[in-house]
Amino acid sequence: MEMKEQIVSDIETNPIILYMKGTKEMPMCGFSNSVVQVLNHYGVEYKDVNVLEDPMIRIKLSEHSNWPTIPQLFVKGELIGGADITMELHQNGQLLDILDKVGNGG
Repeated sequence: MEMKEQIVSDIETNPIILYMKGTKEMPMCGFSNSVVQVLNHYGVEYKDVNVLEDPMIRIKLSEHSNWPTIPQLFVKGELIGGADITMELHQNGQLLDILDKVGNGG
């Protein structure tokens, strides 16, 4: 499977997926860590993909999402955004509504 196909498949098959630097157990940048902390706060299950493992992941992901920075959070196949947007949605309460879509089937 091509890298881009793998990314599209991962985004479509995982209700919540976070492309990040490092892993959810060991984030390798502050922005990735911020998003991990927020997701952990809500206690949701999610797949993490370490973009540092292969530079092509980042290139193909950004081509797919048209979003230049890492981390990138997807919920139900839709790009939510990076760390700034995720934090903003968390602070104004909208992120919970977005994450709730996963639990109740949309």
